[in-house]
Amino acid sequence: MRLSRKLAVTGAAVAALALPVVGATTASAATATTVTATSLGYSNTLDGWIRASLQVMAQNGIPGSYDGIYRNVIRESSGNPYAINNWDSNAAAGTPSKGLLQVIDPTFNAYHVAGTSWDSYDPVANITAACNYAAQRYGSIDNVWGAY
Repeated sequence: MRLSRKLAVTGAAVAALALPVVGATTASAATATTVTATSLGYSNTLDGWIRASLQVMAQNGIPGSYDGIYRNVIRESSGNPYAINNWDSNAAAGTPSKGLLQVIDPTFNAYHVAGTSWDSYDPVANITAACNYAAQRYGSIDNVWGAY
């Protein structure tokens, strides 16, 4: 399949690149949905966030277990999706750890999983990106027993 690109110039002399989304209709491309716990039928709680993340992880071949995720979430944030570390070396360098699994923005962006939110505070996105990172670095979030 060949994708074609079109360059359009608006009246304000701003160039925009139009690239079609493969397999998407015009309507679905304009209203992309982000996976959340509730969109997958789970509760908007720590249990639901973990279960939704596990479902996304399974679809993307990312290993991990409920117990491994739960253990690390409790250690890192006590289950607070808005937790932020403003005191360690990452924070001193301007990139504080955030969210349930205390991920810094560069790591979140590098290990983000398609279909999840780009907001690092989003519980499902945070867990899934952190588990993707842990899988690449340690084989699984299940192998993480301390700060990572």
